[in-house]
Amino acid sequence: MESFASLIGISVSAIFISNFVLSRFLGLCPFLGVSKKISSAVGMGMAVIFVMVIASGFTWIINRFVLLRFDVEFLRTIVFILVIAALVQLVEMALQKYSPALYEALGIFLPLITTNCAVLGVALINTEINPITGLQFTFFETIVNGTMSGVGFMLALVLMAGLREKLELSNTPEILEGLPISFITAGLMALAFLGFAGLNFFA
Repeated sequence: MESFASLIGISVSAIFISNFVLSRFLGLCPFLGVSKKISSAVGMGMAVIFVMVIASGFTWIINRFVLLRFDVEFLRTIVFILVIAALVQLVEMALQKYSPALYEALGIFLPLITTNCAVLGVALINTEINPITGLQFTFFETIVNGTMSGVGFMLALVLMAGLREKLELSNTPEILEGLPISFITAGLMALAFLGFAGLNFFA
């Protein structure tokens, strides 16, 4: 049974210390492309959380009971990519059939998740050793890590969207308008999140 301290450590690490966007620099394309408005950022964030949780569970099971058992873990990356792409397609078809309203709201974001390297990143990280316990991630720890990694992604996305909405109303020099000021803002956010590295859950 996973200890409460271990799960808290995984959660804080995934959201703040090892944030996929601001610390690992994964998923930067949707981070910059969908962070113009808070509404779209929230929609993308929710979709990413959902896919990360499902992908984490499926890839952990496939890795544990197929790849490792048959000694073909060198196929891990390509298998995980195929699994994530299939899951996104299934989610998209299910939403289109059973929840058209939600499909219309998230339809533009769902195809982007297939190419979001943060989803593949969390699946690969879940196959490694848990730095807190020194053991392989259990299934429950994998689900927690996937969920909180998605929350961290959504947090970065919403913060960036809020800042970009404010920047549109500010007196920004013409040469910095658009992506240049967005890159500068993202860099400053990354520096701010670097301060969370002092939270040591690995001692």
